[in-house]
Amino acid sequence: MSTTTAPVISAWTAISPFGPDRACFAEGVRSRRVATAPPDPDRWSWVPEAMAGTVPGFEPREYLGNKGTRAMNRVSGLTVVAAKNLLADLEVPPGAARDDIGFVLGTTTGSAQSMMNLTRASLTGDKPDHVEPAAVPGCVMNCAAGQAAIWHGLKGPNATIAAGRTTGLQALDYSRRLLRAGRAARVLCGAAEEYSPARSWVEHHRRGGPAARAMGEGCAMFLVEPADQVPAGRTVLATLAGSDSRVCLDGYLPGAITAAVRSMLTRAGVGAHRVWAATGGDFLDTNGNAVESAVLRELFGDEVVDRVPDSGLIGDTSSATALFQLAAVLSVAEGAGRGDRDHAVVTAVDDDGSVACALFELGGSR
Repeated sequence: MSTTTAPVISAWTAISPFGPDRACFAEGVRSRRVATAPPDPDRWSWVPEAMAGTVPGFEPREYLGNKGTRAMNRVSGLTVVAAKNLLADLEVPPGAARDDIGFVLGTTTGSAQSMMNLTRASLTGDKPDHVEPAAVPGCVMNCAAGQAAIWHGLKGPNATIAAGRTTGLQALDYSRRLLRAGRAARVLCGAAEEYSPARSWVEHHRRGGPAARAMGEGCAMFLVEPADQVPAGRTVLATLAGSDSRVCLDGYLPGAITAAVRSMLTRAGVGAHRVWAATGGDFLDTNGNAVESAVLRELFGDEVVDRVPDSGLIGDTSSATALFQLAAVLSVAEGAGRGDRDHAVVTAVDDDGSVACALFELGGSR
């Protein structure tokens, strides 16, 4: 059954360089603690950068057990564990209760490390097998989303979204469409990136040298459901009140960001004076200018932009950046007095010229 009810976020979790759960992430954001550090040389040898944001001591088998994790890559492990934590928080039992739960995951490529390992094995492995067959599924971009559905018995629609740094917001919009079309009663929507030598070197060569920010990893995940289907006892944390996306064609990114945000606010009927927090991925252009932050400051003022720390605390999480920033907004908003300012804006900008933004009414619709 289709619905026109606004989608709301009523639960979330995060596994990040701050730690393995939501509480660790919220504490790290509120204290504005920097979670990047020199990579462990015993675990991360042969990487080009001096600093990285990695989930402390993370190995899939430590959280999921040995069965079924031997060939599980890191991004799948992060995703499966995040989904496990969120379902546990919701107390959703296995079985029929999970038949109508959809799963939408954003990522850049899946696991770059798995792809590189398979390519190397195909060139150096002994004939006739060349590669380990169990390694092949890990090279598919939607492996992590599929693994999460299999592990947790989620039988609703399963989708993987890849749209650069705008991925997280595009995944939220895709989740909204699934709910509106009645294809799922609830959706677990997240985005995940792994830290690995392969991803580090790909980014190093793509940028032509060291990145301006340390690489980061993790998975942020949210429960998205129709507002009129939230059960008693579960609090609405935010309502998705609007969104916009576009591509900058003239090379002037500030103009594209400004147009997207203003258009979104106009359609939602929300004035800039009602925005309590505005945050983005702190995108830098080729000259090192913080164009995204500059636009948000011009639109909303320094106090609104500075209310939530930027993504640099945990490093550059690529496609997961926007959803980590949404998690940061919810972390800071929890228990905070907001007065008449009851909305938050999250933006995302990619160096290919794509721009996306989303508007959230904090605490749900009034």
